[in-house]
Amino acid sequence: MSLAYNGTADKADDGYSSGVADLNVFYDTGHMTFLTVCAVLVLLMIPGVGFFYSGLARRKSALSLILLSMVSVAVISFQWFFWGYSLTFSRTGNSFLGDLTQFGLMETVGQPNGSSALPDILFCLYQGMFAAITPALAIGAVADRGRMLPAIVFMFLWSTIVYDPIAYWTWNANGWLFNLPSYDFAGGGPVHISSGTCALAYSLMLGKRTGYSRNNGLPYRPHNVTHVVLGTVFLWVGWFGFNGGSALSMNIRAVMACYVTNLAASCGGLAWMLLDYRLEKKWSTVAFCSGAISGLVAITPAAGFVKPWGAVIIGICGGVCCNFATKLKFLIGVDDGLDIFAVHGIGGMVGNILTGIFGTSTIASLDGAEYAPIGWVEHNWVQLGYQLAGTCAAFGWSFVLTCILLFLMNLVPGLSLRVTAEEEELGLDDCQLGEFAYDYVEITRSLDGATHSSSEASARNSHEKV
Repeated sequence: MSLAYNGTADKADDGYSSGVADLNVFYDTGHMTFLTVCAVLVLLMIPGVGFFYSGLARRKSALSLILLSMVSVAVISFQWFFWGYSLTFSRTGNSFLGDLTQFGLMETVGQPNGSSALPDILFCLYQGMFAAITPALAIGAVADRGRMLPAIVFMFLWSTIVYDPIAYWTWNANGWLFNLPSYDFAGGGPVHISSGTCALAYSLMLGKRTGYSRNNGLPYRPHNVTHVVLGTVFLWVGWFGFNGGSALSMNIRAVMACYVTNLAASCGGLAWMLLDYRLEKKWSTVAFCSGAISGLVAITPAAGFVKPWGAVIIGICGGVCCNFATKLKFLIGVDDGLDIFAVHGIGGMVGNILTGIFGTSTIASLDGAEYAPIGWVEHNWVQLGYQLAGTCAAFGWSFVLTCILLFLMNLVPGLSLRVTAEEEELGLDDCQLGEFAYDYVEITRSLDGATHSSSEASARNSHEKV
């Protein structure tokens, strides 16, 4: 049985101000074990994003997308340590943004944060994985045409300017959305709407890929459907930590969040697959995987608030709405090649809005706390307006700030966003990495390179990397 924390409550410190030598007496090891495992599960999702995007993309850009997802872990881990955690979860701050009282994780060890069940450093670890996966979701917009260096610099700046404020509004007790309240259990706004909208803005600022048709996009199919399935499995499994861990302790609410997460993913996958079957009379693997991800995205803000029957509706609505949203890129003329906005942006919006309809205090109170009526099912009619406020705030902030940031970066020497036409023809793996996702490409390139220059050999064999 853990003791109630008796350190200072007004200022973040190392946790020793109470004079207690063993800080572990204040925490239950079961809760800490659960959140540590959940943090690892969210980390597993990030290479899952890379494999999912890699499989959807063209062969000659496959490895770059996997690399960027892993680079996101490294860049944001440093950013989160440096000032991201303090800007997002410092105990002092205004309604808009935190301060630097925990800059460099100073005095961040044993005092509770986020939940009385978690020491500061564990909450920092868990939330840091959310911060890392968000730009990884967005950066798939560079597929086939975006340079690596600007993308890496962008991750650090975007996380500071866009992600940290939205997460602060939503989850920090001082944030304006938190106090409205606009309910978002695990990141419909900070993670999915912001990343999907970022991908839309990044695609807009990069411009269309060579050969892009307004009506048909690019005439290329996903190059490796097995990678798409593998990425989906990583994401689906990791989402149990993503949503379940957002209860911030091991309780029945966490279990319910895991259950409805799996249920919504299943319903979303079936809904998207059936929609595509009606058109081509084929059972598409990519359709099922895309639908499952859509269901997972849609249930994210609602996972700690809805009953299982509500998760069925949310999963189906997520799969259907995201499926039709893939047509938006043709209507607005933006080359979002991996449909990131359709799946994450629209999926997050659907989940946020439906939380205001199907959210119940009976599910929320499974963590032992008391909650006022939440959604329309409990006759709290104003909540839908609050959910729309959170949705619009996340969309507007992410889109406008992303466009401004990319515009300014593109003016800086050495940070031009897009590769040249010749490099686009060769592929990002060749021109940006000098490595390839598949050995046989490199073998062919080396053999030809015996009598021809590397670039000539690559260009002649580019058909093998399409």
